[in-house]
Amino acid sequence: MPQSPAPVFEAAEEISAETSVVVILQTAQNGFGLRAAALDAEMDGILSRACSEPAALEKSGACVDVIAPKAMSARRVVVLALGKAEAVTPLSLARAGGLLAAHLEGKSECAATLMLDPLAGVDLPAAEVLARVALGMRLRRYRFDLRNRRPGAGADRTLRVQLIGAAGPELKAALARVNAIADGVEYARTLVNLPPNHLHPDNFHDHLEPLREAGIDIEILDVARLKELGMNAILAVGSGSARPPRVAVLRYRGKGAPAQPLAFVGKGVCFDSGGLCIKRGEQMFDMKADMGGAAAVVGLLIALARQGSPVHAVGVLGIAENMPSGTALKPRDIITTASGQTVEVFDTDAEGRLILADCLYYAASRFNPSVIVDLATLTYSVMRGLGSVFAGLFSTDDTIASRMIAAGEKVGERFWQLPLDRAYDEGLQSPFADIRHHAKDMEDGDAPYAAAFLRNFTEDRPWVHLDIAGKEMADKDRPLGRQGATAFGVQMLEEWVQSGRTAN
Repeated sequence: MPQSPAPVFEAAEEISAETSVVVILQTAQNGFGLRAAALDAEMDGILSRACSEPAALEKSGACVDVIAPKAMSARRVVVLALGKAEAVTPLSLARAGGLLAAHLEGKSECAATLMLDPLAGVDLPAAEVLARVALGMRLRRYRFDLRNRRPGAGADRTLRVQLIGAAGPELKAALARVNAIADGVEYARTLVNLPPNHLHPDNFHDHLEPLREAGIDIEILDVARLKELGMNAILAVGSGSARPPRVAVLRYRGKGAPAQPLAFVGKGVCFDSGGLCIKRGEQMFDMKADMGGAAAVVGLLIALARQGSPVHAVGVLGIAENMPSGTALKPRDIITTASGQTVEVFDTDAEGRLILADCLYYAASRFNPSVIVDLATLTYSVMRGLGSVFAGLFSTDDTIASRMIAAGEKVGERFWQLPLDRAYDEGLQSPFADIRHHAKDMEDGDAPYAAAFLRNFTEDRPWVHLDIAGKEMADKDRPLGRQGATAFGVQMLEEWVQSGRTAN
């Protein structure tokens, strides 16, 4: 897969001779600890003088970079600011790690040591501090690149990072979790970054092999099976493409996990032209990313499986292309869905909710899950309503919703709960079918109508709908990732699953 090699993190007791850069993790108001003070003395006080300005370490992620004296084996020493001690969180540490990784880019460093002394006022274990900085470094160093002639192509070297300052067993456990999270995030990003001629319904299953390697069972429902199941909504969406739709069913059950699973449903439209209601050119440019929900489900399951989480989770991915042709879905078609309900179609560019209708019903009726969560790049209106800060969350269970929102705040994937009210059902009434598939006025806040539509296919299971439209791609580099796919939702759901498990 086209991504740079992941850094390798390992516990250590002292700085090795191979280390080219030593990084000291330091909060603003704490003076140097024993390890850093010894290093400063070896450097004749250069470090303490470089950090003597009161504001030098107040901005989390700032790097004070000093050339090491010739007597030292390391070439450079960097003091990574963590900000004020009381403001240090897992998210701030990951962002600081991302900024550190960006700072080290292009400096030919391939061996680094992160050194941590006890930090007064920081309410996190040392292993968690080091692991979260390591997570940020991994996420920021991820690169997707298909250029054969870029400078240095094929010469990406693995960054080896020693971690000093935490007990081995605690650090090993913390690193196992953050490496699993990073594995899931990176793979989800790669799926979204792949061009539509590289990832499509005909070969999507080939890209699921890393799940099988992680111990996840994979079942692919082809057209014949979809017809047997009456999944006519997803078949209708994919009817305009030369590549027929599929549904991928993913199953992971960790040791000691309960019988009743959590179900995660992902919209996997590998390219969305809008169908016969075709999009404008500028709207269509990033539509290879309309499978961001399915990619997030893949990333989540990888993250859970690779850390051996004792949970039971299933994923249902609706995979299709929405294309215009003589066989394409048409406005005013009436479809009988897998649930038996008939749906009157209007705008063929509102295809995602049709795919989810069949997949939600399939997940609910086959697996009897304790909770169903769906993720989809679904509506323009959620982007207009919430801007770039929040994604939309709708739920039939306020307790689950509040826990998800809290999980998102912890990892930096923010959600805002939007109304799921029966009053929206009125706008979905059809004189000819059981339900319209969107409101009569598409400009009339479409996101809550889409959620109201989807609720009809959940079989009254506790359900959360995550509308992540606009969050699947970033148009510029950020502390925790480069320009391109974000894998939005993977970290929030992993945190929600794990925090719920420990709470119970």
